Amino acid sequence: MPDTFAAAVAMDILNQGGNAIDAAIAAQFSLAVTLPEAGNIGGGGFMLIHYGNDNSFVDYRETAPMLAHRDMYLDENGNVKRMESLFGILASGVPGSVSGMWEAHKKYGSLPWETLVAPSVKLAREGFIVPDKLARNVKRYLNRIEQRNLDVNFADYFASIEAGERFVQVELADTLERIQTQGLAGFYEGETAELIQRFMQKHGGLISKTDLANYEAKWREPIISNWREYQLVSAAPPSSGGIAVSQWLRMYDIVKARENADFAHNSAQYVHVLAEIGKRVFADRAEYLGDPDFFEVPKAPLLDHNYLVSRTENIQLDSISNTDSIKPGLGESEQTTHFSIVDKFGNAVSNTTTINLGFGSGMVVEGAGFLLNDEMDDFSAKAGVPNYFGAIGGVANEIQPNKRMLSSMTPTILLKDNVLKMVTGSPGGTTILSSVYLSVLNAIEFDLPIQQVVDAPRFHHQLLPENEIRYHEGLDSDVVNTLESMGYSTRTSRFGDLHVIVKRNGKLEAASETNGRGQAIVSSQ
Repeated sequence: MPDTFAAAVAMDILNQGGNAIDAAIAAQFSLAVTLPEAGNIGGGGFMLIHYGNDNSFVDYRETAPMLAHRDMYLDENGNVKRMESLFGILASGVPGSVSGMWEAHKKYGSLPWETLVAPSVKLAREGFIVPDKLARNVKRYLNRIEQRNLDVNFADYFASIEAGERFVQVELADTLERIQTQGLAGFYEGETAELIQRFMQKHGGLISKTDLANYEAKWREPIISNWREYQLVSAAPPSSGGIAVSQWLRMYDIVKARENADFAHNSAQYVHVLAEIGKRVFADRAEYLGDPDFFEVPKAPLLDHNYLVSRTENIQLDSISNTDSIKPGLGESEQTTHFSIVDKFGNAVSNTTTINLGFGSGMVVEGAGFLLNDEMDDFSAKAGVPNYFGAIGGVANEIQPNKRMLSSMTPTILLKDNVLKMVTGSPGGTTILSSVYLSVLNAIEFDLPIQQVVDAPRFHHQLLPENEIRYHEGLDSDVVNTLESMGYSTRTSRFGDLHVIVKRNGKLEAASETNGRGQAIVSSQ
């Protein structure tokens, strides 16, 4: 779980007899209080659910307001105004988190809604003791605001935070209480909706009460593909994650079989082959993936075995592909947070949620006390121009009213004969894809101990910047030197925060990444 407060809340719900979905809903609302960097009711995300024999996917991604348009972040010369999609009142999509939790509860919840929202109300009204990492993150963000002279009101709400002191959020408590007692209407209608619209009008924003009233979380078919003897169940578009991770794992096996190779864990050749695959994955992502309600995503062709074989044909074990030659193949927080939950009944939830960058847009809805997202930057502001995470896109992900922006969030579940084997996920923008597929390989290919599954140094390559590999400290220096001698540029970069559950020998094992502030708990009950 992303922090100890939410971990305790989730475990308490399970101990009350709640199921994994109940625990996930309670954790989601608690994180809106105790993890303001990413936990939210002002953002969105995806929830992947394995319940009995069902596999379901709730898309509660944010949408562009009705007044949004394709060129809204371009100046008179057609150049991207980068700060407007990252900070301030124009950066936010219509929030989806409350709707997503409501949908999940309607279908699978067993405990009353009021019971699940209650812990977050208490944490906001009575306060919680601020962890050191949260205090440091707030101070860094305040410095960034000051240095860039940003027009946001973040400091009005968070400047008083001190490590080890109690932090109370009365406005947020009132908002959560309206959600607790009124359900969906407690956020998308009535007082909260009025506060959001008034705040938008005051500062020149776009989200209206009509946008809020029209928002709907959607049930979509998860991406399910076969990988070895497992069923890989993952996020559907508008996430790129399910298709990307499936492509990555299956192309890895294709190259491995073709070369009759047995790659050593985190060896230079292992990193190189996965980086080569990553180029192809991200080229397809940029061209073919977007909101399926607005753009026909070619899911089956992208996952076709023969297509994946053809994509690997030019991968060489000892040389780097020319980046300009990597084209789409069909023809022509990094602050997110993730948690994984399994209950005693065998049900599982993999939930990834975000407000995009740390503390989102930096704008707190006055009177309602919650931070708004800056997810509009996940659209393609201009074809071929990278967003904050270096991802490029085109028509499939251009801005349109009511459209969901493309995402890398990748809640993932691994099944064997429809029985749970693994639940995984991570924050980290586009690096989420690498964190997730590497966690699967760590657990299944290399059978690493559960803590090493989440802590082993990871690496990431995504087509652009050209031939750049980001890697965690701890990757062997000889491996780094070999990669550089091949022509890669490398840089150390901390990304992701894996939260993983693996079933081994009939028992659940869980781990939360040591560098995060989360906690993994396995109950003996």
